Amino acid sequence: MWAPLRSRWFLWSASAALAVGAAISIVEIRSGDPRPTAVAERILSLRDEPDTNVLFVLIDTLRAHRLQSYGYARETSPTLDHFARTGVRFAHHLAQSSWTKCSMASLWTGLYPARTGVLRSEHAAPPEATLPAEILREAGFRTAGIWRNGWVSPKFGFGQGFEVYERPTPKQPSARVRRENPHITIEGTDHDAVDSAIEFLRVYGKQRWFLYLHLMDVHQYLYDDASALFGGSYSDVYDNAIRHTDAAVGRLLTHLAERGLLEKTLVAIGSDHGEAFSERGYEGHARVVDRETTEVPFVLGFPFQLEPGVVVDARTRNVDIWPTLLDLLGLPALPDSDGRSLVPRILAAARGESDGEVPPAVAHIDRGWARRSNAVLPALSVVEGSFRFVQVRQSESEVLEELFDSALDPLEQTSVLADRPEVAERLRAVAAAYLASRPAPWGVETPSVDIEEMELQQLRALGYALP
Repeated sequence: MWAPLRSRWFLWSASAALAVGAAISIVEIRSGDPRPTAVAERILSLRDEPDTNVLFVLIDTLRAHRLQSYGYARETSPTLDHFARTGVRFAHHLAQSSWTKCSMASLWTGLYPARTGVLRSEHAAPPEATLPAEILREAGFRTAGIWRNGWVSPKFGFGQGFEVYERPTPKQPSARVRRENPHITIEGTDHDAVDSAIEFLRVYGKQRWFLYLHLMDVHQYLYDDASALFGGSYSDVYDNAIRHTDAAVGRLLTHLAERGLLEKTLVAIGSDHGEAFSERGYEGHARVVDRETTEVPFVLGFPFQLEPGVVVDARTRNVDIWPTLLDLLGLPALPDSDGRSLVPRILAAARGESDGEVPPAVAHIDRGWARRSNAVLPALSVVEGSFRFVQVRQSESEVLEELFDSALDPLEQTSVLADRPEVAERLRAVAAAYLASRPAPWGVETPSVDIEEMELQQLRALGYALP
């Protein structure tokens, strides 16, 4: 059984449970943004400014195609769209997996999944790995991580470099919610994470800080009355949840503005993977690595508003995120990274120049990640220009392949494998070379950790089918 498997009953019940609670008003930073305006070349000066903070917001399960700034008709994300207009939007951005732990291991290390080795439910990033929080802490930042997804818990090695790395304390649901929904366990919302972030800023806001929030309400399809704007179907509920989380992000950014911190903060907003809505016969994620589950947003906001904002059209990847942020800050790079700094691409896009050579991008999941078996069943996608080559190993002897050309077929519904054999052969060779990648720079085997029953239950509560 694949994960996460959500029933529509669960989604409707969880959504309703939150919707009948106290409504949280939507705060839109766009109506009172205090940041001055600047041109794109101004970003290079961040390397020389000793007081720039870093806010990294990871919105779990956020699909790029569902944001207005990425072409969606509905206004699901006014806060994110404002930062996309006044900062840098990466228009074609690929997550390295459709499962959180595998994807986040690549994002934090700048290494593709085949090199991190974090491919199974029991795998963890080793202490020998270098993570960005370690580099930032060494540079004098106060570091805090606030997470709501158990796959990024410290057990799996993701707390390295953080002085504080905690799950926020959830607020108890109202008596009405508990009475009307006794079968639902509500473990807080993204606003709890924002509350914890605000408390961190109350204590450490006057020092230089790095703050990471891993938000989960989009993954859980949770929303409140104020964000119940788009109906009640399965797909509508997802859009409502995006609007709800966008409001939570807006509340945090408004707090930064009110404290005079927004003008000193580099803001990065991204996601670990997307979500499918039966485009290929299944719903959810963590099965394969197709368009719906790997095309995610990436937006950069600066201590100033770019006028005009910048759109990078070249293909970019989650492994590029931290090479870019560290470069912007003038800090040491991640060791032997597969990612590269996107600063040159940002400046080229701002000048209207060519992006130059763009390497193929890879997404990867081991389809047996949740099983206690030795079978290795990789699913890969290799993206080059408008082409996406998909290779899925069904068994030791059976491999399925497809090739899509988004220039002719934007939704990637019709394979052109038979029509473009030369493209398929080239990208098949890229996939083979990827699977034979050199080892990670830390030089040790990927450790395995025991997952206790309580932790398994928490992960199952998110919809993951685990043994």
